[in-house]
Parts: sequence; structure tokens; C-alpha cells
Amino acid sequence: MDVSPRSLTEVSSPPAAGPSPAGEPVAGPRRPRGSRGARVRGLLLAAVVLGALGFVVLRGLGNATLFFYNADEALAQRQELGRDRIRLQGNVLDGTIERSNGLANFVVSFAGADVDVAHQGEIPQLFQPGIPVVLEGRWEGNVFASDRMLVKHSEVYVEQNADRVGDYEPANTSVEP
Repeated sequence: MDVSPRSLTEVSSPPAAGPSPAGEPVAGPRRPRGSRGARVRGLLLAAVVLGALGFVVLRGLGNATLFFYNADEALAQRQELGRDRIRLQGNVLDGTIERSNGLANFVVSFAGADVDVAHQGEIPQLFQPGIPVVLEGRWEGNVFASDRMLVKHSEVYVEQNADRVGDYEPANTSVEP
């Protein structure tokens, strides 16, 4: 082993691998223990995070690609749509609503085309004949089976309830000195 004094530059630089001037082997720079395992854990963590983000993005895009059809378009394209999930829009026909056991059967119409609907799920309070609705679901034979219903609000509500939607004046929130 070489114990001769060294200069500052010799001490700060790592010794080269191979034999020392005295003929003894000198090891190269050492890698800290566990660094390979830490790198593998880091890569696994990154893969899990990227996988989760990918799942969230694909799930979001799946919901964003729900196509919207008027009743006449959906009826004309029923065979091509197959069992794909879509949104269907139409006006509820008067005298067609039948409710039983959490299921509502009714007919929606748009541009002269009538579609039989079997809806299972929450029914909005404003649901009634003559109003436009948007239904989410799929074709099951000749019936559109929906599980989500959105009721479109019209200007009629404003006309009939003018006292509820009058001019809005915000409260005075200023602080006086």
C-alpha cells in the first residue's frame, strides 16, 4: 500500500483503475449501494403513474365521444349504430308516458320521427309531455333504452315565472369607514 504524501489535486481526483505505482491494484470509483434498486423502484413508480394518467385520459375521452343524434337521425341510423352508446334528443309526446317499477316508457319525436323509449334511472322533476329531453343509452331492438335523462329548459319557464327570475340586484357588500 502506498502511503506517500499526495498533493491536493491527487487527493480530489479518483484513482484510476489498474495497478498503483507500487504495483498494487487500485479499485475504480464505487457506486453507492442500493442505487440500482432505487433506480428500478423509480422506474416502476413512473410506469404506474403514467399508466394511471393514461387510464384517466382514455376514460375521459370515452365520455367525450358520446355522439348526439336527433330522434329522426338516430332512427335512420339505428342499424349502423348497433349497440353503441349515444345521446338522443326529442320532444316527449303527450299521452305516451307510462311509469311502473322505476321504469318510464314514453315516445320522443323529432322531425316527424317517433322513437319508443324505455328509461330506467332518475327522472328529473321537470319531465312532462311536450318538453325536449336528451337521453343517454343505446338501441335494444326497436326501443331506445336509456339510463340518463336531461331535461332542456325553455324560455316558457321564464315567461311563466317572471317573479322568480326578475332583475337581479347584488347585495351591497361594501364596508363603510
